[in-house]
Amino acid sequence: MNHDHSFNSTARVLTEKRWALAIASFLVILLAALGLPKLQFESSYKIFFSPDNPQLIAQEMLERTYTKDDSVMFVFELPDAEVFTAGTLSMIRDFTDEAWQMPYSLRVDSLTNYQYSRGEADDLIVEDFITEEVLEPGENREAALASKQALALAEPQLVHNLVSDKAHTTAVLVTLQLPDLQIEADDATAEVVAHARELAVKYEAAYDGLKVHMIGQTIVNATFVEMSSYDSMVLIPIMLLVIIGFLVLLLKSVMGTLATLVVIISSVVFTQGVTGWIGYSLNQVNVASPIIILTLAVCDCVHILNTYFHQLAEGDRKLAAMKESLRVNLKPVILTSVTTAVGFASMNFSDSPPFRELGNIAAIGVMAACILSLTLFPALMVMLPVGKAARTEGRFKLSRFVPNLLRFENLYFYGSLAVAAILIAFLFKNELNDDTIAYFHEEVPFRQAADFTQANLTGFDTISYSLDSGSESGVSDPAFQAKVDAFADWYLAQPEVVHVSVYTDIIKRLNKNLHADDEAYYRLPESKELASQYLLLYEMSLPYGLDLNNQINVDKSALKMTVRIKDQKAQELINIEERAQAWLSENAPELQTPGASISIMFAHIGQRNINSMLIGSLMALVLVTLTLMLALKSIKYGLISLLPNAFPAAIAFGIWGIFVGEVNLAVAVIFAITLGIVVDDTVHFITKYLRGIREHLMNAEQAVGYAFDIVGKALIITTVVLAAGFFVLSQSSFAVNSSMGLMVAMTIIIALIWDFIFLPILLVKLDRSQRTPVAEQERPESLGVNRATV
Repeated sequence: MNHDHSFNSTARVLTEKRWALAIASFLVILLAALGLPKLQFESSYKIFFSPDNPQLIAQEMLERTYTKDDSVMFVFELPDAEVFTAGTLSMIRDFTDEAWQMPYSLRVDSLTNYQYSRGEADDLIVEDFITEEVLEPGENREAALASKQALALAEPQLVHNLVSDKAHTTAVLVTLQLPDLQIEADDATAEVVAHARELAVKYEAAYDGLKVHMIGQTIVNATFVEMSSYDSMVLIPIMLLVIIGFLVLLLKSVMGTLATLVVIISSVVFTQGVTGWIGYSLNQVNVASPIIILTLAVCDCVHILNTYFHQLAEGDRKLAAMKESLRVNLKPVILTSVTTAVGFASMNFSDSPPFRELGNIAAIGVMAACILSLTLFPALMVMLPVGKAARTEGRFKLSRFVPNLLRFENLYFYGSLAVAAILIAFLFKNELNDDTIAYFHEEVPFRQAADFTQANLTGFDTISYSLDSGSESGVSDPAFQAKVDAFADWYLAQPEVVHVSVYTDIIKRLNKNLHADDEAYYRLPESKELASQYLLLYEMSLPYGLDLNNQINVDKSALKMTVRIKDQKAQELINIEERAQAWLSENAPELQTPGASISIMFAHIGQRNINSMLIGSLMALVLVTLTLMLALKSIKYGLISLLPNAFPAAIAFGIWGIFVGEVNLAVAVIFAITLGIVVDDTVHFITKYLRGIREHLMNAEQAVGYAFDIVGKALIITTVVLAAGFFVLSQSSFAVNSSMGLMVAMTIIIALIWDFIFLPILLVKLDRSQRTPVAEQERPESLGVNRATV
């Protein structure tokens, strides 16, 4: 027919020029592979945020004004659960001294070196909280230790920060000064974490029963790198084995599996090489792209193989069989690849750069796989010997299930719609509620450390404020201090808050110290001059490395207040910050400033990602539908594709709402990812259905049976392999990738069920009135497609 003339010509060129095309493909792959050495891994949490992200801007301004958040916190799980013993405090003191030797160490804070102040006559004494005299053996040691415990538990700067309220665990916090250049910072991070782990192992070996947990942003960054390495070094080989196993099992062809394997590995090599040439850095999200490409590259090859084997079973010679397979599959393979690439490209609407990069890399990979399946794959299959699979392929007919499907068509049709409607209703039970700690599975050491710290010492999440007095040395202004202190008191009254670190606690203690430690003077000084004198005296008494630069800016016009929050997820953090802004607006509008922290950044990015991806997904759906209308030369069939394309993801979100109910950063992009993938099934089924009607003049029922026979097996194979691939991704220790893998796998399976039950009946219902005259024995009661029909 005329509309297939171009496909006939292209199929002939692809088969006749197969060796030239294969060699050209190989050379292009080789050129792209030269970009592989350019790939660098970037571990910074900042890669999740665009440069204009308001929360990132606030955080960077805070870091420029005070110290950065790069740190390692060692949290000690003590065998006797007692901090204030001579043995434990000696160990903490030794550990503190060694922590100063860590690479890039800027500051070390611990219970033993905490700069505690007291008054002696008119003098201010500032010294380590735990001195040598306290630890010396003698009859007064127990009393001295008991006194220190009482002081520590009464000190706001210590309790729920460096020591627990039960005095059963403590921490050492190392603040780091990492290089500004990210590549150098990544190398420094690896060096720091290696040193930190050696230090922890050393003390665990020296003290029976001691467990040293490690948290902090530097540990988080290192954990990201390790999980990404795990995904690359472990999950990808597992994925390859899964693909090989399923292809051999389902295709029953070792040579077909081998040729497919060459194509998918070539697709990954080409795509990763291009990624290097583009200049993308690898990160914990886009490192999943090879797994996605591995699975998607299988689809094109399976569809070509399926028809190729079918034609061989019909008696065609290899070259003729391949030519016919390419003629039949050229249009759907290109169409599905383009629509899949459109789906991934729509991830550019994401507010998070790693997901945009993942979308672009996957889109490139999909199109690479499409081209290689049409150029390299035919040459390999024609060259390789074919076993029994080709001669037995035609025995199993999926069309035998069509009569039963159509006999109860209303039950299946309206039943599937009812089930879909019920499940989709649960979609609205999902809440955006990211949990940063839950990004890491429970077997990850960092997750264990964070869980222990939250259960026993302090909160993991923080919100920091740079409160500006508006004038140089304004931090000593009594009116400013009063408002800051009131803000801190308000925060401490919030049930989610476990600790507030604020300079006003220090100045109140200094006021008491310089009034003979009279508790009645534990309050803010009454004059700016007095407060300034206290601050100067205190700073002059502090040892090197333990100054107030982490709390007060250079010209002393602003101070930093940090709030620690326990066991709260993204939406709760946002709610707390909104309450804080409302308090500032009402009580201290001149101090109004956005709360900044990594916790707040991640709390907001999920919501921003949801909003941006709603637009992206809608755009992708419209583009895919328009593409199908043009390619199928039918507005009707383009619109028909909407339901089987959009419903599976909606149903999957409904199931997610029932069993999980929380949408994280990754789940927000699922519709964009799955849209392009589930279109594959719809396009292949509808194109074969239309071929039955247009080329073979079948009625709707026969065309459905024809589509099942020609493409049904391939759809089952691709669904199994795709689902298996994404299930492998769901085993990632990084919850962002594992959630994405699980949701995509579930959506793909739902799409196949939907395309095998709902779509055929929908096509028959819409096209039954256009039925061509056929003999009675060829009607729904006997829909097997014979050899002549194919």
